[in-house]
Amino acid sequence: MAQLYVVVDDKDDWTPFFPSQDVISFEEYIALPANRSKGRVRVINCCRNSRALGRGYYCSLLAEARDHHVIPKIQVLNDLRRKALWSMEAEEIQAALDQLETNLDSGLGTLDLTLYFGQAGVSELEPLARQLFDRFPIPILEVTLKYRKGWKIEKIKQGVIPSSNDESEQDRFATAIDQFSTRIWRKPKAKKQFRFDLAMLVDSKDPMPPSDEDALKKFEKAGEHLGINVQRITRRDFHRIAEFDALFIRVTTNIDHYTYKFARRAEADGLVVIDDPQSILRCTNKVYLADLLKTHKVPTPNTVIVTNASKATVNQIKEEIGFPAVLKVPDGSFSRGVILANNEQELTDSLKQLRQSSSLVLAQEYLYTEYDWRIGIINNRPLFACRYFMVKDHWQIYKHGGESAPDSGDFDTPATWQVPQKVMSVALKAARLIGDGFYGVDLKQTGDRVVVIEVNDNPSLDSEVEDLHLGEALYHEIMAEFLRRMENRRQYRLN
Repeated sequence: MAQLYVVVDDKDDWTPFFPSQDVISFEEYIALPANRSKGRVRVINCCRNSRALGRGYYCSLLAEARDHHVIPKIQVLNDLRRKALWSMEAEEIQAALDQLETNLDSGLGTLDLTLYFGQAGVSELEPLARQLFDRFPIPILEVTLKYRKGWKIEKIKQGVIPSSNDESEQDRFATAIDQFSTRIWRKPKAKKQFRFDLAMLVDSKDPMPPSDEDALKKFEKAGEHLGINVQRITRRDFHRIAEFDALFIRVTTNIDHYTYKFARRAEADGLVVIDDPQSILRCTNKVYLADLLKTHKVPTPNTVIVTNASKATVNQIKEEIGFPAVLKVPDGSFSRGVILANNEQELTDSLKQLRQSSSLVLAQEYLYTEYDWRIGIINNRPLFACRYFMVKDHWQIYKHGGESAPDSGDFDTPATWQVPQKVMSVALKAARLIGDGFYGVDLKQTGDRVVVIEVNDNPSLDSEVEDLHLGEALYHEIMAEFLRRMENRRQYRLN
């Protein structure tokens, strides 16, 4: 479990609040011996003075030098000093500012806000407050809004702990820090002591999540057996990443998606991340993946990358691919953004359709098989195998039909030793090109020919599907890999 310190200029600043041994003065933090804790150390810097070479500045600076996970970071403090820097970040929240047009009276002219850990205390301002906190993670943030043909941010600066004569603000601050880090205030429940904290990113609104509810519970149970405290988090918990030792993403990933942002922040904060940003980048774009596999001579279906729907392009696909031809957008998933063109007219129409949403389109030869292989691999070791059969009277394992839930074909889950040797060797070769994370390699086998269709950075793992052969041992293996990596990272820090 992480050690937590709330650092203040003087302990008298904390007089209005409930005493806690985790609240220490700036001098006490400076005097902490090196390597005092074998685990992660979190620091909430509430020092009043954040000017260059001031106490607040040095608190964050030394925390980063000590490999402590501090809020705010030096970069945030530096950005807040120069409008040219913070205004670039503020541009990204214009949509939230525009929303204020309907929520606030423009006649106010100017509005001064004090945000505590991303909370404004006014429901109409909460979306803006959360986005500001995502971009400027700082305990207390003072913001001035001004109305000039719309609400604009006039000024942003670091705030201070509420004074003893402002009880309403003290209550707001206490509530916010309580919600941000409950272990400071509430009496801990009698529970098993965990060695590590793992955040499992989930989304209840994900239409096709990588893991169902039963699988998520099995991950939590496996973690508990290994001394890992598995906590579910959502996209609203971006500011909490530094609380944990590891991040496990169980939401469908994409580059232009908050999952990639979570992975990058977690990696920057020194967490063990599955799947890591590089794996997401390499797997979610089929153009990159196709070129990567081709360069390293991993067998794939014949593939042509096209940029237009011209007659010359159609002729090229006819000559090199033939019919039927499979067309894909680079960032599709779960059989979405994939079209089967059976003739020249369908090919032309489908290219025009897909080009509306993507500048590049992949055209691949069509290989009919009754099922696709999925080999689950973690740290370049085979973990599970599954065969996904095509939907009846359809050419894919998923059949999407408007707004209704997609149909899916049958499946079976053999042992990994039952997988044909060529299928397994090609799958492992493809996975090694991506990294050492948790991958699902999809392959087709026709006679002696084995080809890789794609590599998934965030493969499905549902209860009573991929775990049919190994059962709960499958979840244990994945949590054990997290444990190995977290222990290695802790040992590295100690050395």
